[in-house]
Formats: sequence, C-alpha cells, structure tokens
Amino acid sequence: MSSENSSADDVRQVWDVVVVGAGPAGASAAYAAAVAGRRVLLLEKAELPRYKTCGGGIIGPSRDSLPPGFDLPFRDRVYAVTFSNNGRFTRTRRSRKMLFGLINRPEFDQQLVEHAQKAGAELRTGVTVQRVEQHGSAVPDRRTVAVVLQGGETVLARAVVGADGSASRIGAHVGVKLDQVDLGLEAEIPVPETVAEDWQGRVLIDWGPIPGSYGWVFPKGDTLTVGVISARGEGAATKRYLEEFIGRLGLAGFEPAISSGHLTRCRADDSPLSRGRVLVCGDAAGLLEPWTREGISFALRSGRLAGEWAVRIAEANDAVDARRQALNYAFAVKAGLGVEMSVGKRMLALFEKRPGIFHAALTGFRPAWRAFTDITRGSSSLGELVRSHPMAQRGLNALDRRQAEAERREAEAAAAAERQEAEAERREADAESGGGRGEG
Repeated sequence: MSSENSSADDVRQVWDVVVVGAGPAGASAAYAAAVAGRRVLLLEKAELPRYKTCGGGIIGPSRDSLPPGFDLPFRDRVYAVTFSNNGRFTRTRRSRKMLFGLINRPEFDQQLVEHAQKAGAELRTGVTVQRVEQHGSAVPDRRTVAVVLQGGETVLARAVVGADGSASRIGAHVGVKLDQVDLGLEAEIPVPETVAEDWQGRVLIDWGPIPGSYGWVFPKGDTLTVGVISARGEGAATKRYLEEFIGRLGLAGFEPAISSGHLTRCRADDSPLSRGRVLVCGDAAGLLEPWTREGISFALRSGRLAGEWAVRIAEANDAVDARRQALNYAFAVKAGLGVEMSVGKRMLALFEKRPGIFHAALTGFRPAWRAFTDITRGSSSLGELVRSHPMAQRGLNALDRRQAEAERREAEAAAAAERQEAEAERREADAESGGGRGEG
C-alpha cells in the first residue's frame, strides 16, 4: 500500500484516507479506499466486536454491496412473513425462495472490518475523535485534514470519511441537517428450543398503534430480536407498544438478554454530504430508508461510494478539485439512495395515515406481495417499484396532491388568522385612541 507524499509527510505520517467509525458504512469505506491502494486508517471508539441495536435484516441490496468472498454469518434465512395490524388480521405469506437473511451485528461488523484489514486498512480501536480541523495551526497545508483525538493526539489525512453513527461528530462538522428522527426500542430474548422452532424461517411485522410505527420479530437461532419503532417524541407510547407487543406474542415470561434503544435519523433533502476534504456516509449522513428505517444497505452502499470518492479527494491537489470530487460523491448518493429515500418519505406519509391499506395490500393483493419480495431480494427497489407500477405511481401522486392541498389550506388558515389578529389589534387601538380624545 503506497501513495505519493511530500517530504513533510515522511517526517509526520499523513494518511491518504482516515475513516471514523467501524460500522458497516465505515468498514465499507475503508475497504473501498484500501482496495484502491491507498493508505487507510480506520478509527473506532469501541473495542470490537461490540453490540449494536439493530434488527439485523440483510436484504438483497446489502448482500450485493459486500466485498467479494464475504461469507454472510446468517443466523436464519427468511422464507415467510407474518403481517398483523396492531395484533389483528394476522396473515402469513410464504415464498419458495429466500426473502432475506438475519445476522447479529457484532459478528457481521467484525467480519466487514476484517475484510478492510485484509485489503490493507489499519484499525485502531478504543479511540474517540473529538473534532476535525481543516484550518489552523494543527493543519500543515491546504491538502490536509487534522483529526483530533481525545487526549490531544492529532492524526493527519488527505481525506476523511465520517461514519461515526447517528450522533456523528463528523456530521456536525459537515453540517448535516435532519428531516426525520425516530426512536427504536429492541429486546434480545433467549427462548426455549420449542419456541425457536416455531419462528424458524419466519418473521413478524406488525403495523403499530402510533402513526408511522411498526414492530418486528426476527428469529436468530435460540434468540428472538423483538423491536418497535416510531417517531421521536412518543417515548412513553413507544415503550408501552413494545411491552404490549411482547406480551401479545406470549414472550413476556422470558427475560431479555439485552434491552436497548437508539435514534434513527433521516437527512433533509438539502443536507450537505461533504465539507472540504471531509465526507459523511451511512447514519452519520442521515442515510436510511424513511419508511422502514432500513439502514444496513444504505450504510454499505454509501460507505463504498464514500471510500471511492475519498481516494479521489486524497489525490486532489487543490480545493477546487477536492470540491469537484465531493460534489461527484453527492451526486452519486442522491442519484441512487436519494431517489429511494424520496419514495420512502412519500410511502411513510401514506402509511402514517392509512396503515390498513398497506396491510390489506400485502396480505391480499398478489402484486403488492410480489413487489415486497422483489425489494427484499434486491431484484427491485422502491424507486423502480414506483416507476414500473402505474398503480403505485398514481397512489403516490394522489398523496402528493392531497398533501399540497392540505398545506395550501393550512397556509390560508394561518393567513386568515393573522388578518383577524391584525384587525382586532387595529380596532383595539382605535378604541383606545377614541377613548383618549373623549376624556380630553
């Protein structure tokens, strides 16, 4: 692994690419940059392997984004999905082909990091990044970024990739703006063999009682991953949903090995993906599917793109060229993942209002079930679904029109209220003025 560096680099090492965060996005970025022959440093604050709150579903786009030769550590393979609408109208749909696989994140993430290391990336764990600096005394020249670690150590790089999760320090540096924040609660529940056998090869998806919420059961051998997710701000209701969900499933008598929660964050449409020689990807960039909140495939895909474009930024000799490469990265993300996110936002808006429509379609309408299986297997995407299914396009267009009409009415109502308030203030002022003249 070599790169061309100035004589100053020989005195103090300057990495081509420094990646912050060793989750799926960071490991993918480190792998992509290392495979290109660059000197890559991967920084992770935890010791690996480490637990992450995550359902652990590996759909087609995730599988297709893995390094060559990656052996997925599946805990189960899913051939059936049971759907319910807040515990009612339960129906199971089955497939002859595998829909998707289930993994435990500690094993999956560790394996991704090992592939990055085999490609040439160097890993440092137990280090916390406090900030990055692109100007000032810590930065020797305009081609360099300083990554300042807790304790004062500074690491120098030609390009930095922020993949440090949803509470990203690198995302704050870039100025990531969020459009949607959700709360996910999850329990890892060990179960007896007889219970595990009942769930083998089958997952449950329950459309929840809170607008936009849903719950899931993902079997992983002798453990069931049970979770729910809904909009932030509904913490008590979300916790109550999880408790009732577990009780309804007959799992309340089993003690969870792990109970955890996390926030998922979706970027706003105009949120930046770079600043100078710093890129963000995965959760740090707010990249995930807004309706299902699926994030692993978005992390893997955006991480690979970030690693590839970080190599080009590292090779850029001036700010203009670095900016050009960063814009190309943003275009690549928006042209693919951005389209899926846009459709996902529209699907979520419809789902929040009419979850029963989704349940009826997936359980009783063959084309809807086929679309679901195509997306989970990776032979289609949300964007392609809307483009290729006129009914889906008409439904979302109708939703857009209703949303626009609702926004117009809200604006008109607000304007009318402002006019009424102004008229009331004017009358009050006239009355006070008239009263003053009368007394004089």
